Amino acid sequence: MPLTTEQKHDLATEFGRTEGDTGSPEVQIAVLTNHIRQMTEHMKVHPKDHSSRRGLLRMVSRRRRHLDYVKRHNPQLYLDLLARLDIRK
Repeated sequence: MPLTTEQKHDLATEFGRTEGDTGSPEVQIAVLTNHIRQMTEHMKVHPKDHSSRRGLLRMVSRRRRHLDYVKRHNPQLYLDLLARLDIRK
């Protein structure tokens, strides 16, 4: 189930740098985290859905790359994101 427009807007206002910011790494990480959580619940119900598992792994890898970028450029923001999104590293 994709994110609704309202959910994306809420994430963008919460994590964005400015109003209407959707491209910053923080917003992208937040959107991916939300989608990953939804897909994880889907995989619990449908364990044999291999195409969705592949998509889930791609999203996790993309989020990891974004997090690595943030960690290189702003380590304090990286730690804040991990805490705010409840991501374990």
